[in-house]
Amino acid sequence: MEFLSQPWPWYVAGPLIAFIMFSLLLSGKRFGLSSNLRSMCAIMGAGKHCEFFDFNWKAQNWNLVFALGLIIGGAIASQWMSAGSVNLSKETVEELTGMGITNPGKQLIPEELFSWNNLLTIKGLIFVVLGGFLVGFGARYAGGCTSGHGISGLSDLQIPSLIAVIGFFLGGLTITYLLLPYILNI
Repeated sequence: MEFLSQPWPWYVAGPLIAFIMFSLLLSGKRFGLSSNLRSMCAIMGAGKHCEFFDFNWKAQNWNLVFALGLIIGGAIASQWMSAGSVNLSKETVEELTGMGITNPGKQLIPEELFSWNNLLTIKGLIFVVLGGFLVGFGARYAGGCTSGHGISGLSDLQIPSLIAVIGFFLGGLTITYLLLPYILNI
């Protein structure tokens, strides 16, 4: 089971992603998880109140099956395939410890950031509520999410997707190096 508890090497995962994207391009489908939110809202009847959600969601049911597979796969991986810790460099461990993360790398998700008890703190609200809103708003404003632009859009050689991916990286680096240290010390 050692092979299952470690990330797959790039030379296995990369060709698998390329094969899936090639198959989607040949079938005329686009990949992206944020479109699933639109489909779920359409299923719930939001099309009666907002024109954006008034579309034939059944034409994209394959994408909903994919999202369900992600949830099931994540649960399986978390329950039976994870080692429970992450190998971090000594420098990263020291930096995270300095920011208030106890035992960095010993858990997949630091409890200081993501726990039910932490949700009702200022830090928890910033990470989960404000962060979730900004990700959702950003995905809608950019016309797609990171997976849609970064995998599907770049595979289709779309210039808007390249611009969006550059924006995602710049935003992520800015938050990580300029804002995260201050938020963690709240």
